[in-house]
Amino acid sequence: MGAMRTRRLSGRHRRARERQVTYGEVIAVKEFRALWYGQGLSLLGDQLAQVALAVLVYERTRSPLATAAVYALTYLPSIAGGPLLAGLADRFARRGVMVACDLIRAALVAIMALPFIPFPVLCGLVFLVVLLSAPFSAARAALLPEVLEGDRYVVGSALQNMTNQAVQMMGFAAGGAVIATMGPYRALALDAATFVGSALILLAGVRRRPAAGQDGDKPSMWKMTAAGARLVFGDKKLRTLVLFAWLCGFYILPEGIAVPYAVELYTGVLPIPVITGLLMAAMPTGTVLGAFLFSRFVSPPGRLRLMGWMAMLSCAPLIVTAIRPPLEVVLAAWVLSGIGGAYQLAANAAFVQRVPSEQRGQAFGLVHSGLMAVQGIGILAGGYAAERLGPEPVVALAGGAGLMAAAVLALLWTESRSDTPSRMRPRAAA
Repeated sequence: MGAMRTRRLSGRHRRARERQVTYGEVIAVKEFRALWYGQGLSLLGDQLAQVALAVLVYERTRSPLATAAVYALTYLPSIAGGPLLAGLADRFARRGVMVACDLIRAALVAIMALPFIPFPVLCGLVFLVVLLSAPFSAARAALLPEVLEGDRYVVGSALQNMTNQAVQMMGFAAGGAVIATMGPYRALALDAATFVGSALILLAGVRRRPAAGQDGDKPSMWKMTAAGARLVFGDKKLRTLVLFAWLCGFYILPEGIAVPYAVELYTGVLPIPVITGLLMAAMPTGTVLGAFLFSRFVSPPGRLRLMGWMAMLSCAPLIVTAIRPPLEVVLAAWVLSGIGGAYQLAANAAFVQRVPSEQRGQAFGLVHSGLMAVQGIGILAGGYAAERLGPEPVVALAGGAGLMAAAVLALLWTESRSDTPSRMRPRAAA
């Protein structure tokens, strides 16, 4: 009788732990609000700058490859310095890393806003700005599980993701009109101001915490990077989760060739910049919807079970572009692809549970760097192929290749989840 009651209580406790946390509970946390507001503010400025750059380059060159190459420039710096710089999030206080990165990026973008800056220097400044996003993102990602615990972390991540995608959606959709009104240099000045605003919000809303690493002599950045790589890639489940995250290299590709695709879809009704904005906003729109449904109405265990299917959904709709459908069908397919991309929430939460806190910044930094790299390489390859084949078949090929990769990962994930979880429990407790 006593054993039966113990089982009932433990079952009740388990159900309590697995209940869906509300968005109100997460927003009530002051530190989360600061992280949330700061990220959304700086991202809004970035979207305006990206749209202006993409349209400007294509108008000058009429080259899908050149347009994709400039767009890829916002991803590729992470290959070079991301893995090393991400370790700063474990080496120093994470709030301080974020504030320093914001202020340095504000200064660099302010220089970019000067009209007399030569184009090669402008590209170099873009490289540096993106390079600093690696330690900032690693620090923010490592800090969030300390601010939100348990399923609050998943719901908080979903809320951040929805906000980020909504900001991208608004920035891309309205970017063309805003750039036409204020010009590209004023848009860059606005981007610099958003970085300053983000730093001030972080200073006011996030309390200072000591560095996550041990006191005393700190290991070199190379040793921290090597240790992080061994942790992430030496564990079967972590390795599979990382590959799930990097799958976005396939379904992010259409954004990089949105301008030449808009030219193909142009019928004289809507201007090309408006079509470009709609295309670039379609996937973020789907991601907002998918993240809301996935985090609000699917239980934590259910998210893990559906992760493989959602990953396949993120790529499969893109195949429809092979038949050269009209704009309405393309937008619907890209929105559906964005809904499937909500699987990243489950992958992110499972990754956090398995990584020790003192190595979280380095681990997230490595994943983020790889994430940026696969997106940049995918966009660059897509632009090269689109210049020869046209944008429609390239998007369809990316969808087909991504679908096959997602199916393989779904099988690997199912196999890894069937393994005994005894090795996972100590790390999840950390």
